[in-house]
Amino acid sequence: MYKLTKRIVDILIATLALILLSPILIPSIMILLVTGEREVFYFQKRVGYKNKLFDIWKFATMVKNSPNIGTGEITLRNDPRVTPFGKILRMTKVNELPQIFNVFNGDMSIVGPRPLMEVSFKLYPEEIQKVIYNCKPGMTGIGSLIFRDEEKIVSEAADPKAMYAAIYPYKGALELWYQQHASLYTDFMIIFLTAWSIISPKNELVHKIFKDLPGRPF
Repeated sequence: MYKLTKRIVDILIATLALILLSPILIPSIMILLVTGEREVFYFQKRVGYKNKLFDIWKFATMVKNSPNIGTGEITLRNDPRVTPFGKILRMTKVNELPQIFNVFNGDMSIVGPRPLMEVSFKLYPEEIQKVIYNCKPGMTGIGSLIFRDEEKIVSEAADPKAMYAAIYPYKGALELWYQQHASLYTDFMIIFLTAWSIISPKNELVHKIFKDLPGRPF
């Protein structure tokens, strides 16, 4: 019953979001058409439900050959591969909004673990790889909330790649926590906290609402 209800809620929220966010989406599309490399959408293979690959939708924010330049799959704060308008899209998280279409397609849910590239997925411990996508990946989730400023954390580390890899065991523990506590209440609170983090980026409300989250190891 929970999965069916969640799917219905996903469609309703995605439809409402598409309508309400059209004043942001349409201008973004128009600006991307005339700036940077004139690419609007960026499609990338991600690991999804039951570890099957799918194409994720995003607004294009980086130069086309970015995976083969610099730090590869790792994006740092002030990354030179990011276009000027792309910086705005990434800072405001507007670049993630086209994933609404992934929700309509059924590839993603509103709430769930973030879908990763295969190279990043393999940073999870093997036991977590086997179960993390037993639920559909989401546009937001508990891991996204805790690491909402992941680029900053990685960028400030002495060894960005080592820090990037060190984050994943904890992210995996967070997502296993989500699967154990999955409910409409948990989902709605994560959606609320995601919206609140846009208004108050440094708030720690997530730890006050979800008091039994796994402890942060660093």
